[in-house]
Amino acid sequence: MRIGELSRRSGVPVPTIKYYVREGLLPAGELTSPNQADYGPGHERRLRLIRVLLEVGGLSLAAIGEVLEAADDPAQPVFKVLGSASEGVPPLGDGEAGPELERAREEVAELVRRRGWQVGDEATAGESLAGVIAALRRIGHGDLVDLMDVYADAAESVAHADLDYVERRVAREDLVESVVVGTVLGEVMFGALRRLAHEEVSFRRYVLPGGGAEAGGEGGVGGVAPAGSEAPEA
Repeated sequence: MRIGELSRRSGVPVPTIKYYVREGLLPAGELTSPNQADYGPGHERRLRLIRVLLEVGGLSLAAIGEVLEAADDPAQPVFKVLGSASEGVPPLGDGEAGPELERAREEVAELVRRRGWQVGDEATAGESLAGVIAALRRIGHGDLVDLMDVYADAAESVAHADLDYVERRVAREDLVESVVVGTVLGEVMFGALRRLAHEEVSFRRYVLPGGGAEAGGEGGVGGVAPAGSEAPEA
């Protein structure tokens, strides 16, 4: 297909496609004349992946480039590609340097040791977690840190599910793409599911009479009140 059709099918403007080619994010098309090139399904697939990582995953173009470089290198083990994708996720809860952040870093290191997790010392996720812990203490909600192992249990279960999904992919291209997408977008999906679960549990606990005695009652899905309906005062 020509670049115009590739743009139409992928939803990416032609100038952006050319920019991605110049920056090495997208392989060049096959030249059919000095001024024209053909593109295939692989180009469309790569463009969709870049777009999702950029718009949904929140990765910078530089981070996407590093992830794709690792993914395109057949010598890279899959767990290295997974690490590259994880490091590309924007850090959360960056903390201010100081004693609180140092204490939080020590707690994260202790959590990793206690659970026997094999993770890199410079993992971005560990620094994000330390920043969140320090922030929680600054705003007077340090008790939430006591739930770290509960969160870690859930995260470990999700990680097993993620990699079970990855292992079902046979071709390296499919496997690597599923690692990247699962790591970046799985983070977004898990957060969204957690928010939905919060709404469900809080409705059952604080709105339904008897704290859940009428679970599955009138209207809604899974006990959540239909949109626009008024819940009785607790």
